[in-house]
Amino acid sequence: MPVTEKSILSRLYIVAACLVVFAGAVLFKLVSIQVVDGEKYMALAETRTTKMFTIAPNRGNLYSDDGSLLATSVSKYNIHFDAVTVSEKDFQENVKPLSDALAKLFNKESSYYQQILRKARQNQNRYALIARNLDYSEYMAVKSFPLFNKGPFKGGIVIDQNTKREHPLGKIAERSVGYERVDENGYRTRVGMEGAFSDYLSGIEGKRSKVKIAKNQWKPIGYDNIVEPKDGYDVYSTIDINIQDIAHHALLKQLEKYKADHGTVIVMETKTGEVKAISNLGRTSEGKYYERLNYAIGESHEPGSTFKLVNLVAALEDKVVDTSTVVDTEKGRWKIYNHYVRDSKNGGYGEISVAEAFEVSSNTAFAKIIHNNYKEDPEKYVNRLMSMDIHKELGLPVKGEGKPVLRYPGDKGWSGLSLAQMAYGYEVAMTPLQTLAFYNAIANDGELIKPRLIKEVKEWNKTVKKFDKEVLNPSICSMETAKKVQQLLKDVVEKKHGTGHGLYSPNFSMAGKTGTCQKNYVSKDPDKLKYISSFAGYFPADDPKYSCIVVIHEPDKSVGYYGADVSGPVFKSIAQKIYATSPLIDEVDVKEVLETRLEDAYQGYFANIQKEYKEVPNVRGMSGMDAISILENLGLEVEVKGNGKVKNQSISKGTDLKKVRKIVLELS
Repeated sequence: MPVTEKSILSRLYIVAACLVVFAGAVLFKLVSIQVVDGEKYMALAETRTTKMFTIAPNRGNLYSDDGSLLATSVSKYNIHFDAVTVSEKDFQENVKPLSDALAKLFNKESSYYQQILRKARQNQNRYALIARNLDYSEYMAVKSFPLFNKGPFKGGIVIDQNTKREHPLGKIAERSVGYERVDENGYRTRVGMEGAFSDYLSGIEGKRSKVKIAKNQWKPIGYDNIVEPKDGYDVYSTIDINIQDIAHHALLKQLEKYKADHGTVIVMETKTGEVKAISNLGRTSEGKYYERLNYAIGESHEPGSTFKLVNLVAALEDKVVDTSTVVDTEKGRWKIYNHYVRDSKNGGYGEISVAEAFEVSSNTAFAKIIHNNYKEDPEKYVNRLMSMDIHKELGLPVKGEGKPVLRYPGDKGWSGLSLAQMAYGYEVAMTPLQTLAFYNAIANDGELIKPRLIKEVKEWNKTVKKFDKEVLNPSICSMETAKKVQQLLKDVVEKKHGTGHGLYSPNFSMAGKTGTCQKNYVSKDPDKLKYISSFAGYFPADDPKYSCIVVIHEPDKSVGYYGADVSGPVFKSIAQKIYATSPLIDEVDVKEVLETRLEDAYQGYFANIQKEYKEVPNVRGMSGMDAISILENLGLEVEVKGNGKVKNQSISKGTDLKKVRKIVLELS
């Protein structure tokens, strides 16, 4: 054999041997993958193609005390089409009937849906969008359509469910109702009752498998979930929607009149501590008001003259004065060190009793009472205040309660002027709800009750947990002291020289105290000097059912700023309308203006909100609250002028919604 042939044959043997070795290596690797590392690689492939997703449960409903909805979860459904799983025969037989059914439901042309379905089939699209944000009835209808009724594997229907939170009352009590939000890092922001009672409302997440398809999209596998989500419990709050409506509009009207920066009003049931209304309205740069922050609970500030009630109780309990003790108001100016305490009345009130000093809200009288009787032992004074728990937070479940400020002798900021300043509500700080809790305790003969926003938690009709009255201090003062100051609070309104006499009505009784506090008073610039106007009290005066506080910040000084003028009328309006809609005593004049009960409007709201609008609806005659909610849900920007019911709307009914961005409502 020639040498060249041997050389070629040797090379062939070498190549053959290499191929055998390579084949052996491949075989070994296949065996290794299948037997040794099979589970590892299968798990890796599984994680890259399938993934477990969480399913958010429906949050429980939040109700008012009469069972009306304050917040509810509404399920919405998105429908996609997997064009790959459907057989050619099923597709061709059903594409037109399916398109016809979709066109009829969504008021479009059948050709529109045929084009979407055929294009998806042509492009092998496994996640073509068919419809989004369907309600439950629409979703059930689509599931029954030709082809889709064959299910996800044969029919190609892919369903994504999500949940939206809706507030039937719209902007009313929006901040108090609150919300819970979760950011991309899992951090939760909890506000209001939604946030406070989220553990009850939130429910338990479910699990569902999805498979990865083209373009990094994930398609649900099958109809059923791996773990079904468990809906949250329903929470029944203490809020009365009628009183809430009354309080909201009374506050809004006064804020607009005085062009104030912000304000709050709280109405509480005296005997139980149940908060029946809580409204917080702040001013925008355009001069409109909305629920910006929870001022009632979170904003701690100097209370001004409403704090004189605390000081009067302390002085009577320590027996340093009695209501008949005479005090010289020093012609309305009393000098202490290098500081002057002044009364609002030029020339002062002369020599008056402690009772009269409270009724006319004399700063000089109270500064002298507290300073002269406690200057040798200021600790005694502060200890007395602490015994009434005004230095403690109320311990509310709602996040963000403001901290009360009560300095002790020797603390930073304490000075020789502190007793005199504290006597009329400076150098101390309380939130409106903390102040109201104290006034409510006086109405309760000294029993301090924790304000309560929730009554019970339910699963369907079964009570899971009930929340009862909670007493924080059984007696902040003696019965004797409580009765004395109750009479003085009544005199503030009923006596002609009382600072609250302008609120007096012979048809119903009220008791309370005005407050006017300077803000930014350390500034030398008079233009920067602002005011906080307050009124706190309860009604009826002799057998209190409700306590109430109104605080309005920074009213326009050119219009007015005294508590009796700015906040007092809000208190009176609320008391008057509650009396009129739900008489508390026999002698109430039923001719007082009646408010349309919200239950009637509430049913009208639901009847209208269920309609599917493609045109601007007619909202004339509706309450402003309902009209705003309906129009905003349609995606319109709503501007409101006035209060009450809708008199005129700037965009006529029947106008195509696609052509409208903003609508102006005129209320009267």
